[in-house]
Amino acid sequence: MPPKDRGRGKLPVPLPRDMILKDTEGKVWRLGSQIGQGGFGLIYLGKILVVIRKGTFEFLYSMEYLENGPLFSELKFYQRAAKQEHIRKWMNLKKIRCLGIPVFWGSGLTEYKGKSYRFMVMERLGEDLQRIFEDCGSRFKKETVLQLGARMLDTLEYIHENEYVHGDIKAANLLLGYTNPHEVYLADYGLSYRYCPNGNHKQYQENPRKGHNGTIEFTSVDAHKGV
Repeated sequence: MPPKDRGRGKLPVPLPRDMILKDTEGKVWRLGSQIGQGGFGLIYLGKILVVIRKGTFEFLYSMEYLENGPLFSELKFYQRAAKQEHIRKWMNLKKIRCLGIPVFWGSGLTEYKGKSYRFMVMERLGEDLQRIFEDCGSRFKKETVLQLGARMLDTLEYIHENEYVHGDIKAANLLLGYTNPHEVYLADYGLSYRYCPNGNHKQYQENPRKGHNGTIEFTSVDAHKGV
């Protein structure tokens, strides 16, 4: 059952390093160090305890209290719209070699000090464009902007064709690949919204109680109205 309020929550108590997690498919993960946090959740590094393919891989873990909403929304997006076989099929159809949606590895629930947590495991990504932009004197070359725009148009076309909108597009949510830094990915689907379930477009309806979600300077007029 989804949380009752997808836009309100609080940061959870941090989980200990080396804590063992098991996802819904039985894969076992070891929690690493905390490397960041969002509005409602914590971000950790970590590793899988069973080799899934040759090589050394690091993963990102998002953690929230079970009653918080954004991670549930993000999880539903990946489960419904971002399965790897669907993404590969779409890429082959469009004849593109990369699509900027991070790989989803698993999710589950865990308990710590009497509290229930929801977790999600993603591929590790690199630096975000907001930080890179500031390091470059708040200026990108024209060629860079055009390349970024073209990559994001592909990503948004896929998301919209699969009945979703992202809802929080900004430079801080655009990240370079960790092992492939020449690619850019759109991350953080905590405010994503299924606008057209099963091909039926939802009716336009304003709700002030749901207004202003997201980053204030990038939030759309409709989002400010709680649409």
